[in-house]
Amino acid sequence: EECELKIVEQEKEVTVLPPKDACKCHKEDLAKALNVDLQTGLSEFSVLQRRLKHGWNEFSVENTEPIWKKYLDQFKNPLILLLLASALVSVITKEFEDAASIAMAVLIVVTVAFIQEYRSEKSLEELNKLVPPECNCLREGKLQHLLARELVPGDIIYLSVGDRVPADLRLIEVTDLLVDESSFTGEAEPCNKTDGVLLEAGDITTLSNVVFMGTLVRYGKGKGVVIGTGENSQFGEVFKMMQAEETPKTPLQKSMDRLGKQLTLFSFGIIGLIMLLGWLQGKHLLSMFTIGVSLAVAAIPEGLPIVVTVTLVLGILRMAKKRVIVKKLPIVETLVLIKNFPASGCCNVICSDKTGTLTANEMTVTRLVTSDGFQAEVSGVGYNGEGNVYLLPSKEILKEFSNVSVGKLVEAGCVVNNAIIRKNSVMGQPTEGALIALAMKMELADIKDIYVRKKEIPFSSEQKWMAVKCALKNEDQEDIYFMKGAFEEVIRYCTLYNSSGISLSLTPQQKAFYQQEEKQMGSSGLRVLALASGPELGKLTFLGLVGIIDPPRAGVREAVQVLFESGVSVKMITGDALETAVAIGQNIGLCNGKLKAMSGEELDQLAEAELSSTVKNVSIFFRTSPKHKLKIIKALQRAGAVVAMTGDGVNDAVALKSADIGIAMGQAGTDVSKEAANMILVDDDFSTVMNAIEEGKGIFYNIKNFVRFQLSTSISALSLITLSTVLNLPNPLNAMQILWINIIMDGPPAQSLGVEPVDRDTIKQPPRRITDSILSKSLILKIFMSAIIIISGTLFVFWKENPKSGITPRTTTMTFTCFVFFDLFNALTCRSQTKLIFEIGFFRNRMFLYSVLGSFLGQLAVIYVPPLQKIFQTENLGVLDLLFLTGLASSVFIVSEFVKLCEKRCCRQPKHTK
Repeated sequence: EECELKIVEQEKEVTVLPPKDACKCHKEDLAKALNVDLQTGLSEFSVLQRRLKHGWNEFSVENTEPIWKKYLDQFKNPLILLLLASALVSVITKEFEDAASIAMAVLIVVTVAFIQEYRSEKSLEELNKLVPPECNCLREGKLQHLLARELVPGDIIYLSVGDRVPADLRLIEVTDLLVDESSFTGEAEPCNKTDGVLLEAGDITTLSNVVFMGTLVRYGKGKGVVIGTGENSQFGEVFKMMQAEETPKTPLQKSMDRLGKQLTLFSFGIIGLIMLLGWLQGKHLLSMFTIGVSLAVAAIPEGLPIVVTVTLVLGILRMAKKRVIVKKLPIVETLVLIKNFPASGCCNVICSDKTGTLTANEMTVTRLVTSDGFQAEVSGVGYNGEGNVYLLPSKEILKEFSNVSVGKLVEAGCVVNNAIIRKNSVMGQPTEGALIALAMKMELADIKDIYVRKKEIPFSSEQKWMAVKCALKNEDQEDIYFMKGAFEEVIRYCTLYNSSGISLSLTPQQKAFYQQEEKQMGSSGLRVLALASGPELGKLTFLGLVGIIDPPRAGVREAVQVLFESGVSVKMITGDALETAVAIGQNIGLCNGKLKAMSGEELDQLAEAELSSTVKNVSIFFRTSPKHKLKIIKALQRAGAVVAMTGDGVNDAVALKSADIGIAMGQAGTDVSKEAANMILVDDDFSTVMNAIEEGKGIFYNIKNFVRFQLSTSISALSLITLSTVLNLPNPLNAMQILWINIIMDGPPAQSLGVEPVDRDTIKQPPRRITDSILSKSLILKIFMSAIIIISGTLFVFWKENPKSGITPRTTTMTFTCFVFFDLFNALTCRSQTKLIFEIGFFRNRMFLYSVLGSFLGQLAVIYVPPLQKIFQTENLGVLDLLFLTGLASSVFIVSEFVKLCEKRCCRQPKHTK
C-alpha cells in the first residue's frame, strides 16, 4: 500500500513539458521528467492517474449559457427593444394588425441573427476533427492500437507514413522522417525531423525534434514521447485563443445600433415636446402622453430590420452565384469598408496567408538551368501536368529530348523519385511530385519504366542527397546511378558535366558558374535541387539545376493590382522564410513592388503603441505563429482599419475569427478555418474577393436608399399629425388612412428599394468612414428636403379642400390621396442617391415597378370601391382631381432629380479646374 501511495504521489508530480523545454532534454532526462520507461511505455495504472490530472486528449467546448438565454440576448438590440415598445403600444391602442406585423418582423430578425451566431460557435468544435481517431502506442511493453483521445503525457507513440500526429511529441527515434506542418506553420515544404538534442530553442517552427498534434507524416517513420495533450498542446493554445476571441461587430451592426439609439432619442423628444405643449395649453396630461407615444411609434420604421435582412440575403444569393459563400449576413456590407480613405488616416487592409491562399500549396518547378548553360522556364501550377517547358530566350516549347541537355535533366529528376501522381494529387513528397509533374509536361513521365531499380540510398538531413542505382530493362549494359540533392553535396560526387549529351571534364570555372546560378535562384525564393548521373558515385556527370517553389495562384497578381489601385493595402502573413515570402510578394506585385518585411520575433519586441504605427507600413510578415497573426490584426484594428483576413490552415483560424471579415478557402481550407470564417471562396480564387466587395458596396447603397425613403415618409406623416395636434386643427387623416400609409411606407414599394440591382458606378463612389452613421449629413438634408415638400403639398391640399363648415369626406380623400401619391413619387427618386431615373432605367428593378403599380391600384380601390369607401371614409374623385394630385405630388420627384443634376455638375467642375 505504501508503495502504491508513492506511485500516486509520483504521478501527481508529472507535468506537461513545453516544446521549448522538451527539445533541449536528453532522452534519459525526458524519461525521468515524464516518469516513463522508454522501452516498455506506461503502465495502465499510470495512465489512469495521469488522466485524472490531465484529462482526455481532446478539446471540450464550454457551453455555459443555455440556448434559450442566447436567443433572448438577441432582444437587447436597441432597435428591437424600440419595435417591441411599438408593438405594446399598438396592443394598448387596439391596433392588433400593426402589433402582429411588428412582432413578426422582430421574430424573423432575431431568429436569423441567433442562427448565424450559433453556427459561428461550431469553429471550436471543429478543432476536435484534427485529433486523429486512432494511433499506435506502446504500453506495458506491448504495441497497442488506441483511440487518440486516450493518450496521456509520457505515452510512447510510433509514427509512419500517412499518420496524423495524435499529440505533441518529443521525438526519440527517427528514420528519414518528413512532417507536413503547413496547416500549423504555413510552411509549404515538409520539415525534416531529427531525434537529437537542440542546444537552443528558437521559434516554435524551428524545433526539429518535436512534432505537433494534427500535422501529417509525409515520409519515413519515427517514435516519440507525448509531451502535450488536448488543450495543453500547441493546437490547444489555438483553441484557447479562439475561445477568448469574440467576433467583432460589423460596421453595419454598429450603424444599426446607432440608428436605433437616435430614433429612441427622437421618439422621447417628441413625447416630451407634445406633453409640454399640451400641458401649457391646459390639456389633460394622460391624453397628451397617449398621443405623444402613438406619434413616436408612428416614427419608428419597423420595416427597417426586415429590409436590411432581405437586402443582405439577396446579396448573399448573388455572391453564391459568383462562388462566394457568406455565412453571416452583416459581413456582406462590411466589404464596403475594405477601401482606403486617406482623410480619416485609416488604411483598410486585406491580410492574407501565403500558403494555400495566395499560392496553391502545390510545389511546382518553375526554372531549369542545364550543365551546359541552357535555361528554361516552366508554366503551369500543380500536379496535373498542364503547362509547358520554354527554352530561353527563344521561347521554343520543349518535348521529350528535343533539347538533349534539358531532356537528360528532366529524366534524372523522374527516375530518382518515389512520388506518384494520381488524380491531380501527389502521393509522397511534394518536391518529388513537382519533378514528376515536370516530366509530364515534357512527355517523359513514363521514362522511369525503362529502368529497373536495383538499390536506393535514401535522403537524410545529414547527407542532403538521395541516389538510386538502376539498369536498363532488357539491355545488358552497366548500371547507372541517378542522384538529386543540395548543390554543394551533389557537386562533390561529380567529375564531369553534360554538354549536349557528351560528358566533359568539370573545371573550376564551370563549378563557379553553377554556384553563381544556384545562389541567384535561391535568392529569388526558389528551392534549388542539383541532379547528376553516372556509372558510380564519385564519377558522376553533373546535369544541371532545378528551381522549385509553391507559386502564386492564377489571377492573384491581377486581383492585388486592382486592390492596390482602389487604395486597399494587401499584406502577406506567412510562416515561411524571408526569401520565399519576398519572392512571392514580388511575383504578385505586392505593395507595387515596394516591399517592407518583418519577422515574428521582431513583432514580439515591439510595444503595443509602436506596433500599431509600424504594421501599417509593413507588407510582408514572415516566420509568424497564430499569436503573431492575431497581434497584427489587433494592431491594425487599433489603428482604425477595417481588416479582412484570408487563410486556409488551422494556424489562420484565430485570426479569421478576430478579423472584421474572415475569408477561408473552400477547397484547400481546413474545417476549422471554414467554421471560424465569415466568408468562403468556393474555388479558392483570391480574385473573387473583388466580386464580394462590389456586391457589399451595392448592398449598402440600397439600404441607404431605403432609409431615405422610409424616414422622409415617416417624418412627413409624423409632422402632419403633430402640426394638427399642436395648432388645434382637425386631423387631416383618420386612423385607417394612417394605417394604409404605414403599409406603403413599410411594405412592398419600400422593400423593393432594397433589391435594386447593383450599379457598377456605385462601386466607384468614395468609401465611407468606419465611424460614419447610415444617416450622413447629405442624406439627412435630402430626407428633410423630401419631407418638407410632402408636408407643404399635403397641407396645401388640406387647406384648399377644407370648407368653412368643417372637414368632409372629400377633404380627407384628397389629402390622403395626395400623401400616397407623394409617397410613390418619393420612392421613385429614392432608387438612387446620385443617378437620374433616366440613367438607371425605369424597368431595371421589376419588383419596384410591380410594387408601385400595385400600390397605385390599391389607392384607386380605396377611393372607388364602395366597401372600402366605408372603411377608409373616402369618396369618388374626378379625373381632373387625380391629374391635379399627380402633378402636385410629382414635385418631390422633380426637385430631387434637379438636386442630383446640380450635384453632378458641381462634382464635374473641380475636375475641369484641376
